[in-house]
Amino acid sequence: MVNKVIVNAFMKDCSYQTAYKRLSLHYFLYFAVLGTTIPYMGLYLQSLSFSAIEIGQLLGIMMFTKVIAPNIWGWLADKSGRSIFWVRLATAMAALAAMGLLFFESYWAVFLTLLIFSFFWHSSLPQFESYTFKCLGDDKHRYGQIRLWGSIGFIVAVVAIGWQIELFSVAWLPVDLLFILLVVWGSSFLVKDGKRIHEEGIGHDFITILKRPEVASLLIVSFLVQLSHGVYYAFYTIQLSALGYDKTTISLLWALGVLAEIGVFFWMSQLFRNYTVRFLILLSIVLTVLRWLLIGSLADSVFWMLFAQLLHAASFGLFHASAIYLIDSYFKGKNHGKGQAIFAASSHGLGGALGMLLAGYSWTAGGASLAYGLSAIMVLVAFFIALKWIKEPL
Repeated sequence: MVNKVIVNAFMKDCSYQTAYKRLSLHYFLYFAVLGTTIPYMGLYLQSLSFSAIEIGQLLGIMMFTKVIAPNIWGWLADKSGRSIFWVRLATAMAALAAMGLLFFESYWAVFLTLLIFSFFWHSSLPQFESYTFKCLGDDKHRYGQIRLWGSIGFIVAVVAIGWQIELFSVAWLPVDLLFILLVVWGSSFLVKDGKRIHEEGIGHDFITILKRPEVASLLIVSFLVQLSHGVYYAFYTIQLSALGYDKTTISLLWALGVLAEIGVFFWMSQLFRNYTVRFLILLSIVLTVLRWLLIGSLADSVFWMLFAQLLHAASFGLFHASAIYLIDSYFKGKNHGKGQAIFAASSHGLGGALGMLLAGYSWTAGGASLAYGLSAIMVLVAFFIALKWIKEPL
């Protein structure tokens, strides 16, 4: 009874109705940072006269920190019971580290700058996700209606920074990054840190939870699905450019994928009400297989590329929203932050990093057909694992 009162007290301070605007704003700004770095950091590094190998190493270290950082921050947040405090600290440290890009241009100085920046930046989101789900409580099916603002922030940043680079210079990118980081840090003070929540009856050991078949299988499936995206993120633009697509068409295809993602986030609450989470995960995996087969074999067709980009709604949007819903159900109480962290580390961290590494080798060995074929096989393996072991939350 005491624990229930504590939970209800937190929910009174933070709920979907009271926190929607503040949570959405933070997601918008957080993913605006990604819209600044993902498309343009390589271009900025190229402007510093780094070689292709050096650029690959610098971008790679930004991805690999996501394997370690969220787990350390998740342990700290769960130990203290103050998710937002650690979000604020991580964002402040990321902004401080990013200042290095204003002054350093040598390889090792930039390497250390990006290493420290990405470590703290990747630490932040899983704890904010944990806080968001605590706020949502029984309304967690509404997560997509908040998360879609992150996708909108990404698009706004991509367009705005791209316009600025076209009009002025990519040299302004460190200034843009620092400014947005400071605004993100400021937005974290708009949300109220929750009280420590103890929940009896679900205080299982973290390792014990990880060993449950439905939990371990979800992490493996998430790893494989994100691994399969490596070739898309690394070579999609290069692939279409080689086929004669102009830069405007390519950028519109990228934007279409994110718009499709926004659409599925918007309708997520209705999907959760009408279908089981397990069904939605299996559906998203099947459509992901179809997407990689289309891009690998029919990329010269604008029609099929339009259709394939619409499937980003499934390969990322539907899968991510469903998987994170299950993670929230599996990891409760003192393990909540660590659960979000291990999900981020295993999927977007390890899966994303190894996916890009594998993409380089497979693309060199056999081009698009081999690279996307391997991606489709990875997702098929994920499908059979999910079919056998992923279960509905109790």
